[in-house]
Amino acid sequence: MITPGDRLKLLREKVRQNGFVRIIEAHSGISALVGEATRVQTGTGIVEYDGIWESSLTDSASKGFPDIELIGLESRIHTINEILEVTQKPLIVDGDTGRSPIEFEFLVRRLERMGVSAVIIEDKVFPKRNSLDTSANQTLEAPNLFAQKIQRGKSQVLTDDFMIIARLESLIAGTGLEDALFRAEIYIRAGVDGIMIHSQQAEPDEILAFGAAYGPLCENLGVRPPLVCVPTTYNTITDQELAGHGFNVMIHANHLLRASYKAMEEAALSILRHDRSNEVEAICTPTSTIFQVVGFDRVKELDRLYDSLQRFSIIIPAAGKDPVFAESPKSMIKVGRQTILDHQVERLKKAGLTNNKVCVVRGHEGSQFTRTDVEYLDNDSYLDTGSAYSLFCAEEAMTDGFLLLYSDILFDEGLMQRLLETEGDIVLLLDKSYRYHAHDVNKRLDLVLADRTDSSHPRNLAVDSLLNISRIGKQTPVQDNAYEFVGIALFSEKGSAILRRVYRDAQTRNPSPFHESPSFNQSGFVDIIQEIIGEGHQVSGLEVSNGWIEIHERIDVDQAEKELQIVQPSRS
Repeated sequence: MITPGDRLKLLREKVRQNGFVRIIEAHSGISALVGEATRVQTGTGIVEYDGIWESSLTDSASKGFPDIELIGLESRIHTINEILEVTQKPLIVDGDTGRSPIEFEFLVRRLERMGVSAVIIEDKVFPKRNSLDTSANQTLEAPNLFAQKIQRGKSQVLTDDFMIIARLESLIAGTGLEDALFRAEIYIRAGVDGIMIHSQQAEPDEILAFGAAYGPLCENLGVRPPLVCVPTTYNTITDQELAGHGFNVMIHANHLLRASYKAMEEAALSILRHDRSNEVEAICTPTSTIFQVVGFDRVKELDRLYDSLQRFSIIIPAAGKDPVFAESPKSMIKVGRQTILDHQVERLKKAGLTNNKVCVVRGHEGSQFTRTDVEYLDNDSYLDTGSAYSLFCAEEAMTDGFLLLYSDILFDEGLMQRLLETEGDIVLLLDKSYRYHAHDVNKRLDLVLADRTDSSHPRNLAVDSLLNISRIGKQTPVQDNAYEFVGIALFSEKGSAILRRVYRDAQTRNPSPFHESPSFNQSGFVDIIQEIIGEGHQVSGLEVSNGWIEIHERIDVDQAEKELQIVQPSRS
């Protein structure tokens, strides 16, 4: 996903970085998905569209109306929102004439707030007639009045990112090149962020003539706003050639609607002609493809995930005696008015795990546990065993997969939701911020070595792509690909089966030492994970940078209360 603020700035950034951008029209959510996803492999690399054009013509036509500014603002905003909801590329909106100055001010505020990158308004009087209608009377707005409208719009812009682009209709109205340049100068002096020159000629000659004169004009003015064109009628010239003539934005303004109309007409005729729909299948996209494009497959996947999540258990090993908090189990430490266990259960419910069984493995001072909505299991040998033994006291709860949660971890529900949506069979939460904390001073951390599948590129658009874990333990060396294990792990049904088999195999061998522990019975959870890795099974990591805190010392309680904004009762 992308925020409105991040999308807003993309058009300027792309023009600045690449010199020119290709824009494709969209009139609905699904046409926007086509424009967003389409790309081809060429001799110079992958080519794709840089942004989307929300066209007045195609928006009106898709609703069955002529392009004469009949469609109201709220209807246009509805279409714009459809496009913004399903795409991440910059969006340029066709603002027609902008209507009255006060209406244009409102439009500018609305579009910028939504994350639209630019609005283009044409210097014709309201209500306009479509520029490609050669029989229509095209009446131009007085350039000084149009410049005032531009200034009124600019007065409402809150960022340097939103662009107001003036569309010159001189060539459409037949007033010629000199009038177009005259108007361009007035609009640039008024502060416009871009100039679009329009033509309905079959050849690009007059467009190229304007482009040739635009450079010297801007040089005299000391500023060169990006130059925009719409090569609908003069479509033999390529985008690369237009860029060579100084154009920065090329808008392919109505092709997806026109193509879809032709395809719909052919399909409708075929069904009537053959008295059935069999013959039309050859020109129809499979339903499965539509499901995939609009995200229905993802919905089904999430439904399956939700169903599986409702079956799995949460296991909290809480048997050990902590040297700092010896008077109570870690789970019973108060953070504010609630125990750590109370906070954990509350956050699990907020993450959607409302009906899942929570199993707490007790040991030291087990009688202090009082919650009645969790299931308690006992590790009577907690003084002589490690966390792996405590975990397997709850083995019966592992069958359908489970979530492991250390008893001293506070976490944000958003972090938990990210973990629950991952697809690995064994996924550990990992954090790189351990570098900013003391290591080997108060506590030796469980460090993890992990790399992305494609480690050749340091950045990745998929924020929740998983890491491959190759080593875990307190003796793991500190290096660039080292992370701290948070103390939260997710096991699918398959992952749980792997864990149980590996544990039982090691239990049969009963090795001493066992990885970093003096014996198998004293082994920790990370020793079992290292054994799983050693047997060649995939163990994945999900990288996080915040959203959790470990209660290791009393100062951690104070910090947690501060971050949770807990107000303590007066101690006087």
